[in-house]
Amino acid sequence: MRHNSSGYLTHTFLFCLITAILTGCDSCQRFHVMEGAVWNTTYTIRYSGDRNLDDSIMAVMNRIEMSLSPFNSNSLIARINSNHSMTVDKDIANIMAISQDINRVSAKAFDPTISPLINLWGFGYDGNDVKSFNDSVISSVLKTVGIDGCHIGPDMMIKKKSPSTTFNFSAVTKGYACDEIGRMLRRNGADNYMIEIGGEIALRGNNDRGKTWRIMIDAPIDSIAGHRRLTTVEITDCGIATSGNYRNFKNINGVHIGHTISTVTGRPIQTNTLSATVIAHDCAIADALATACMAMPPDSALSMIESYPGASSLLVTAENDGTIKITATSGFPEYN
Repeated sequence: MRHNSSGYLTHTFLFCLITAILTGCDSCQRFHVMEGAVWNTTYTIRYSGDRNLDDSIMAVMNRIEMSLSPFNSNSLIARINSNHSMTVDKDIANIMAISQDINRVSAKAFDPTISPLINLWGFGYDGNDVKSFNDSVISSVLKTVGIDGCHIGPDMMIKKKSPSTTFNFSAVTKGYACDEIGRMLRRNGADNYMIEIGGEIALRGNNDRGKTWRIMIDAPIDSIAGHRRLTTVEITDCGIATSGNYRNFKNINGVHIGHTISTVTGRPIQTNTLSATVIAHDCAIADALATACMAMPPDSALSMIESYPGASSLLVTAENDGTIKITATSGFPEYN
């Protein structure tokens, strides 16, 4: 593992920004650019080719919205959560398999069935703030948590751990959407693309200058000062995702509470990990692994990434002396 420290950073987060190498290119292709808002975040998609595939991109987004969005009461996952349907589609089956895989390798730290607890703490899809509850309420809700207790049969019928078990795949949906859009683009001859949804990114081929995609990871000190560059990596044919508690948090009775909830205690997890950036073959895998890293002690998270085929990570942690430590696994690309 490689280590680096920065004493001047006091409130760091990683923000993925796509940059192009500003040099000439004799073999540049035509690129299309599509930008907009979806799922309460923004997206930017760049892809090569003579055909405009924006309508096909929106069709993929709409399909995933109607399958996986717990915020849409008409989606399939919302109907499954309310027990109005037990039949899944291929998107739910795919994302369930990914989630159960990461649940296993993370020793259950990653678990999309924790959604009732996320709602309880005011971070969920029900739109409510922190509720009044006690330990008995948490214990009762924890009995419904456990994606390893759920199963999809050959008939595409899902069996939940409990009728009260609900799913929120938000921690992997954006990455999965990036992958699915990428697959559609490749089927239509677009072999060079950058698909970014809410900071999760799928990359293929080269950028519009004919060069490898460059991803700049920023570390702003505060919202007023803007963004400060942390490092830049050159990568392609992979997915990259960042997770952290620097944006989605609450202040409860003077205590800073992040949105990552423990599957063991049912309470927000307090670790010194500020953010985790993960690179993997698929963006969905990177997305889920990055979330899992935030729910684990840093050493355990790094060990998990080291042992996961094709994955690498960059963790930013706050040290007791007030400094910031940056730790990369052995497979993470060179950064500067």
